[in-house]
Amino acid sequence: MSLIDLEKAREAFAQATDGTVGLEEEFAILDPETLDLIPRFEQLSEQARESDLDLAASISSELILSEIEIRSGAGSDIGDALSRQREMRQRLFALAAGQNVELGSTGTHPWADYREQPNVQSDHYRRVVDGLQYVARRNNTFSLHVHVGIEDADRAVRVCDRLRALLPTLLALSANSIFFEGLDSGLASVRTQSFTKSFPRCGVPDAYGSWDSYHQYLELLLATGSIEEDTQVWWSVRPHLAFGTVEVRICDAQSTAAESDALIELIVACALQAARDDDEGRQVFEPPARLIEENLWRAIRWGAAGELIDLERGVCLPARAAFDQLLEWTAPVRSELGLEPTFPRLNGAERQAAAFAEGQSITDVYASTVAQTSQSFGGDQPISSTEGSAS
Repeated sequence: MSLIDLEKAREAFAQATDGTVGLEEEFAILDPETLDLIPRFEQLSEQARESDLDLAASISSELILSEIEIRSGAGSDIGDALSRQREMRQRLFALAAGQNVELGSTGTHPWADYREQPNVQSDHYRRVVDGLQYVARRNNTFSLHVHVGIEDADRAVRVCDRLRALLPTLLALSANSIFFEGLDSGLASVRTQSFTKSFPRCGVPDAYGSWDSYHQYLELLLATGSIEEDTQVWWSVRPHLAFGTVEVRICDAQSTAAESDALIELIVACALQAARDDDEGRQVFEPPARLIEENLWRAIRWGAAGELIDLERGVCLPARAAFDQLLEWTAPVRSELGLEPTFPRLNGAERQAAAFAEGQSITDVYASTVAQTSQSFGGDQPISSTEGSAS
């Protein structure tokens, strides 16, 4: 039976307000001694219900019991959302410390065996696992999702269309998962390869152009029994039918709060600039998904250290030049909102790869990352990487 009300979804966008922001950050739950994944979500959730009801309302389960997600709720703007999220981060990390667990924040756990991770037994996740089997069970990954309120369903679909070609750039910037199943994967974002390239209806969507076109696509999936819930459409950018938002879900989880905040600021600016461009009738280059996928592979493989294809000109450029293009394009919106996202000289994947190349073990590299995450997300103020920064 369908759990999607498509007419109600249109109403959600009709009632949406441009620039509201919601944030979701996923963390690995770890044994403090071994840094192995441990299934302690229910314990953390129960303790939050007993001691901190605001935190309890802000945390959520994900697919496995050794993962916990923290949500800002609907912030009136980016400043409100970040303020909410920073407060809840500190409460969550304090709660975890009191329960003798660590929290990690990279796109994958470096050595966990997915076969040892129990799944959450909610109706939703049972449907996911029953439907996808191995594909779902193997998905032990962690990411950052950003929701931006966009009024009007047609407009929200067109904003998603405009953001499609930017997904590889955002992934390259956020790449933070080089280790998987005890090995150096040789990839900057093995999370994306494991999740985005395995799940159905995932990765770069088609350009739909209008709500009616997207509606027809969902109706076909429903009529053929392909999906029961709208959240079974896992595109890396999608209209979120319940919240009336455009949701960008391409990024790896970040190891520092400062990097997460910077990505959030950039993504919000991209969504709102896309909405403005649409309102002003500016032409947009809409390459086919197969060409955007070429850049997605480059972002998966080399991340910020590689090159991306300028699909309009048919030439390659350094990934960091593509970052600069995003900053230039979003300058009008960022100026109005006072957003100046600053990123470290090396992103998470580059820092981990450098440490591993210097002879540190996978365990040592991860231990260092977990310590930085605890200090950053759990501290009084988010800290930036020790590698210096550059716009």
